[in-house]
Amino acid sequence: MPTRPALDPVTARWLPWVVAIAFFMQSLDGTILNTALPAMARDLAENPLRMQSVVIAYMLTVALLIPGSGWIADRFGTRKVFFSAILLFSLGSLACALSHTLNMLVLSRVLQGLGGALMLPVGRLVVLRAYPRSELVRILGFVTVPGLLGPLIGPTLGGWMVQYLTWHWIFLINLPVGAIGCWAIWKILPDLRGSTRVAFDFPGFLLFGAAMVLITIAMEGLGELHLPHLRVMLLLFAGMACLAAYWLRAGHIDHPLFSPTLFRTRSFAVGILGNLFARLGGGALPFLVPLLLQVALGYSPSDAGMSMIPLAAAAMVAKSLAKRLIERFGYRVILTANTVLLGLLLASLGLVTPATPYALLLVQLSLLGAVNSMQFTAMNTVTLIDLDDSSASSGNSLLSVVAQLAMSLGVACAGALLGGFATSVGVDGTTTLEAFQLTFVTIGVMTMLAAAIFAQLSNKPSGGTPRQEAEIEA
Repeated sequence: MPTRPALDPVTARWLPWVVAIAFFMQSLDGTILNTALPAMARDLAENPLRMQSVVIAYMLTVALLIPGSGWIADRFGTRKVFFSAILLFSLGSLACALSHTLNMLVLSRVLQGLGGALMLPVGRLVVLRAYPRSELVRILGFVTVPGLLGPLIGPTLGGWMVQYLTWHWIFLINLPVGAIGCWAIWKILPDLRGSTRVAFDFPGFLLFGAAMVLITIAMEGLGELHLPHLRVMLLLFAGMACLAAYWLRAGHIDHPLFSPTLFRTRSFAVGILGNLFARLGGGALPFLVPLLLQVALGYSPSDAGMSMIPLAAAAMVAKSLAKRLIERFGYRVILTANTVLLGLLLASLGLVTPATPYALLLVQLSLLGAVNSMQFTAMNTVTLIDLDDSSASSGNSLLSVVAQLAMSLGVACAGALLGGFATSVGVDGTTTLEAFQLTFVTIGVMTMLAAAIFAQLSNKPSGGTPRQEAEIEA
């Protein structure tokens, strides 16, 4: 264990605010973008149904670098790494605002992702190392509140900026926040490092990263990239081969990136696999709904953003109810039933038409927000709660990677389905709205199938330590 520093009163008071800035920046960026995609597509002369690469580039970059975040922080110190993370994120935001082609925008999102990959895990690491265990629940609860506010105000703010300013402002808004964050980090953040150095598993990192990139590009090849099916299959098999090589190697070295022994804990194995498949639907939701509202139903950007408020508000309410429901019914019942319900609600958006009453649409989105929030909370908890202290850090990192990867695959899958159904627009009578409807139904059915994974849980995992519960809530 690293030695916990003695914080002076000023640092102890303001340190959570510094970490909260990073949580807010990333949360806001992840939700403000989706409402702006149609306007960005028009300005860049692109098809709005093929803008998923802007979302995927960021998510995949974050997923790639999360495994190395702890080692990087120990090697260079939390102050330098956290400062560099917010600086890179801010520079990436500026580059996004200055982009005038889709390729430039995607590369700028990669630069943003380099910073975003380090902000949350290093911020959490700072809190874990700087405060006593008795303070963790309170401190982590405080710093994650801005992360909940981002989805609430992001879509509305993004829609307003696009309609009354330009889409460039959804990125420029990060610059003053980033400047304040960089100044505060250099003045307040302690420079914390681990007490022991462990060699980083670079070969494992390359194999695992190559697997994620190849599989994601294969999914993109079916959609936006329009790759021949032979190339898609080759990319998919190459990705699976890299993943198999990683696990074979990890089984016989001392300090792998992620140890296969984690999967000896049944709840962790079920939780990770359930996260991978159930998040395909949840990850596609923020991408598809703003496009449905603007492209297929003709909503203005500000109206589309306002329509997302009930989804985010219901998600916050559901998070407060999750613990009581899980204690009452157990993880197996909650996750199995909730996964089926999530799939049904996603499929129900396939029934939306211009004639659908607006109030009914808001009810659908509210229910989706609540059920999706319950899903994420229960999945995250059941994945980590039975791990011992020696495995919790590695398990948490793998969960973060899988969550990001699954959401990027969800967007790629949704883009591929939407693009596939949209190719028949005007050919066999299929309309743009019908392409969206078929996509939602397909995504809903795929999500429901993940219920079979959660049905393999024992109903009541043994439960975790207070430290684990604090990390899970974060």
